[in-house]
Amino acid sequence: MTDELYLPDQGDGSYRNPVLCCDYSDPDVIRVGDTYYMTASSFNYVPGLPILTSADLVNWRLVNYALPNIPEPGYEIPPPRVRRVGTRYPLARWIFFYIYYGMPDEGIYMVRAADACGQWDAPKLVRAGKGLIDPCPFWDDDGRAYVIHAYANSRIGFKSRIGIFPMSADGTHAIGEDKFLFDGTANHPTIEGPKVYKRDGWYYIFAPAGGVATGWQTVLRSRRIDGEYEDHIVLRQGNSRVNGPHQGAWVTAADGSDWFIHFQSRGLYGRVTHLQPMAWQADGWPIIGEPVAGETYGTPVETWRKPSQTHQPPLSLQCSDDFADSLGLQWQFMGNWRADFYAVDGGLTLAALPAPNGILWNCPHVLTQKIAAPAFTAEVTLDARALQIGEQAGFGLIGGQYAYIALRRTAAGMRLVFVQSDGEAHQERVCEEIDAPAEQLALRMVLQPTGDDTARAAFAYQHQGDWRRFGEPFSPARHTWVGARMALFAMSLDGENHGGAGKFGPFRVTKA
Repeated sequence: MTDELYLPDQGDGSYRNPVLCCDYSDPDVIRVGDTYYMTASSFNYVPGLPILTSADLVNWRLVNYALPNIPEPGYEIPPPRVRRVGTRYPLARWIFFYIYYGMPDEGIYMVRAADACGQWDAPKLVRAGKGLIDPCPFWDDDGRAYVIHAYANSRIGFKSRIGIFPMSADGTHAIGEDKFLFDGTANHPTIEGPKVYKRDGWYYIFAPAGGVATGWQTVLRSRRIDGEYEDHIVLRQGNSRVNGPHQGAWVTAADGSDWFIHFQSRGLYGRVTHLQPMAWQADGWPIIGEPVAGETYGTPVETWRKPSQTHQPPLSLQCSDDFADSLGLQWQFMGNWRADFYAVDGGLTLAALPAPNGILWNCPHVLTQKIAAPAFTAEVTLDARALQIGEQAGFGLIGGQYAYIALRRTAAGMRLVFVQSDGEAHQERVCEEIDAPAEQLALRMVLQPTGDDTARAAFAYQHQGDWRRFGEPFSPARHTWVGARMALFAMSLDGENHGGAGKFGPFRVTKA
């Protein structure tokens, strides 16, 4: 199914930013032949470590995931605070693709595959330890291998430093001590997310600094992998509207041009992905974006010529789903999933499994997808006839807080409810409730921007051919590092498994 909600390709050889108006944070990109591969952080959402491909760095398609579930205890329910799963970094070496990712409570892991679009090996723990994040592998010309990484203050008690340790040549395990490589406390606070490259005998570390919403892109360089490193700022917001333009990857196109792909924090939309032109200066430092007169850094571009004229029809990320025979790749569960969560056969059946503490926030079996456009209308049909007493099924929008519309079976009959959450504990309150007009309803959510990084969602149901607004307008926000998401769900409210289910028909996302 083709969606055209947001098209970065302007059809005239140019593109507009962001190239992905979607929460693919901490992006990393490589080119293998004529194909570009991207992955990004996925946190507690599974399947994780998404794989996207492109022929031109502008039009992207989600094609796979490298991590079906998180193979560590504690992810059977969504964690109370979002854990960072999948600060990634792909690398094609020999016959394998590699992704290294950090889990700040467990350590640094690696997964690999001979085909990025195929099955990935089970994760290997490369180095155990708390607070190790943002790992980047690097194989030097002499065959020695290293991992360069950052530190999470919340787990280890400090930040703003880059570390390094040696690993085995096959990339599977650490073989030496971890040591500090660069301290950015004074001039580059919160430096993290390093990407390592080698050019003309120089080791370059591209690293974001200054914080997610307000930071800049720093580049470090040294003649030795273990330093000392010079530092240089190569990209700032400047007079542009792109706040905090940083954390991404340098990639050279097939035509020899250089590009930098990075994120921008956009509130409820999450961290969207931008593409910047990049050039190397005579002094050996890069400059990213549009050069600023008299400065050594660039600022983000809004539109630019595409990296190449490779023929690829304009693409928008997939959002709609017919639920014909499998789930679309855009869907992710809120915690580790099991086979009994759902079934797809000409429709989607979600089991009404118990909700810990009776609230949606704690349910791993909630099925979500990212917001992929500034404005849209999403519709889905819900058949609640298989729900048992004490169960509900519905459609919602989940962020720092959440709201949903649901059919809820009670001892007195079927009710239609509109619910919002409040506070850090996500206490739910029923804002509106009526006798359900039917046990089969079409549900709708319309999202409209109210500012660059804010929006308002309105919910409705269809009865006798008319759409009827239901519930209060809801202003979503991101949760910690993650943008708001649409969600389909079925759940038991009393902690018991009664065996019921909610059945959903086609999910349609169109321009608002």
